[in-house]
Amino acid sequence: MKRHIVHLDLDTFFVSCERLMDRTLNNVPVLIGGTGNRGVVAACSYETRRFGVHSGMPIKTARILCPDATVIRGNSTVYTKFSEMVTDIIREQSPLFEKSSIDEFYVDVTGMDKFFGTYKWAKELREKIIKETMLPISFALSTNKTVSKVGTGEAKPNNGIKIADGFEKPFLAPLSVRKIPMVGTKTYNLLRSMGVEKVKTVQQMPVELMESVLGKNGTMLWKKAQGIDNSPVIAWHERKSISSERTFERDSTDIYKMKSILTAMAENLAFQLRRENKLTAVVSVKIRYSDFQTYSKQRRISYTSLDHTLIETTLQLFETLYRRRVLIRLIGVRFSNLIGGSYQIRLFEDSEKLIKLYQSMDIIRKKYGKTAVKRAVTMGVNSTASGISPRGKLIKKKNSGGYG
Repeated sequence: MKRHIVHLDLDTFFVSCERLMDRTLNNVPVLIGGTGNRGVVAACSYETRRFGVHSGMPIKTARILCPDATVIRGNSTVYTKFSEMVTDIIREQSPLFEKSSIDEFYVDVTGMDKFFGTYKWAKELREKIIKETMLPISFALSTNKTVSKVGTGEAKPNNGIKIADGFEKPFLAPLSVRKIPMVGTKTYNLLRSMGVEKVKTVQQMPVELMESVLGKNGTMLWKKAQGIDNSPVIAWHERKSISSERTFERDSTDIYKMKSILTAMAENLAFQLRRENKLTAVVSVKIRYSDFQTYSKQRRISYTSLDHTLIETTLQLFETLYRRRVLIRLIGVRFSNLIGGSYQIRLFEDSEKLIKLYQSMDIIRKKYGKTAVKRAVTMGVNSTASGISPRGKLIKKKNSGGYG
């Protein structure tokens, strides 16, 4: 039985979310990422791409190329909310789907063509998503994941296409070899040095030659160029970790500043755990020094989602980890080993009053935003930094219980 695989991709997802909240951003160049010179472009509108701007580019370079662009720091909470809305719609409509990123999905509709045209079904799913979320989304339908993903790129912006069975190879042939998933900058430059620019050239090359140049990846690339991909759509499962990182505008040794940022990170991530009804059992802290040497340390704890435990553990790990006493470029916090469930009060350590405090705080945050309530020591600190990850700033241990 021939497979029918749909790939869906939300168009310029972060930018589209921002435009839903601020209509003045429509039809103007928009950059999302760090506002400092060290930040990178997390997302950009189609208007900026005409100037050569692309995701992953240093924000400083993007500003030079497109000086009229509006730069937005980004809001991970908003993007996650919209992503969950789309996921819920796809979950309700699809027999089997895979969420490959915050804005990309694969759906296996094999067999549905006997009862309902798969292309018609994909079009109606796209229309439903647009109607209920107002987000632009593109899709492609083909016999495998690779061709569908490439097809979605060709369908954009805000459209859909079908690559019929038997037309995978001619569809791919005229495209740049860089369009094939797994071809990064290094591989692309190597292929260009061999005179390979179009997928058609790879299709005509012996597989043995590709393997001799790129090893096993060469064989895989050759198959993808032929439109061959048997990889399955993997049923979506919830993530097992959440994290937050902060790259400084200037390298620093300000310990108070470091602890404040780590505190706000832990506080924001703990709220995210409770909002998603999850608990964590492993806390990790990462430090990257100015010479790019990177170190991390983790500790296993009892399952929890409460600020005071997670903040205390985070700060203890930082104090243990920070030994070089040289300038720091980046710090980060990660909670892993996540499970679903609500927090259970520890008989001799937690109080009903404390639990009710967290519940009240979360109600306020859900209604007015995650920064509506926070520790007094983090007042005046931006809780979101470059990119879209939640960020923040600090607390002293003796003040860890105070809120403002």
